[in-house]
Amino acid sequence: MSGRKKTVETSAHVHCALAIAVAAVAISPAAAEAGDGEALFRKSCQACHTLNSGEPRRQGPPLVGIVGKTAGKVDGFPYSQGLKQADWSWTEEKLDAWLTRPKSVVADTYMIYKQDDPQVRQKIIAFLKTAGG
Repeated sequence: MSGRKKTVETSAHVHCALAIAVAAVAISPAAAEAGDGEALFRKSCQACHTLNSGEPRRQGPPLVGIVGKTAGKVDGFPYSQGLKQADWSWTEEKLDAWLTRPKSVVADTYMIYKQDDPQVRQKIIAFLKTAGG
């Protein structure tokens, strides 16, 4: 192999490694957490919830733009009586309590999913904050 060809290959490898390193640094911790949260959402939530109000309804309401929305108010969704009467909005703290134990927030909810790991809950919530609206 000629010295020129070896230098070009080494240079290409160095540039590739630098591009990967720059990309890794450029991803903010919040974006990385939201990325983890997306995978966790898909694994734990997506069977019952969509992130697009135009998709066919599933067992739970669509969660697009959920952070800041008033609870129990997606038009046409058959909420429990407690959620229909909710007079609060979905904050990060309320979502954390909900994901920890939904029945402690609304006793007659139909939701049965619970998440004991606070890190998993925070990653899902970080993702939901980025999930449009």
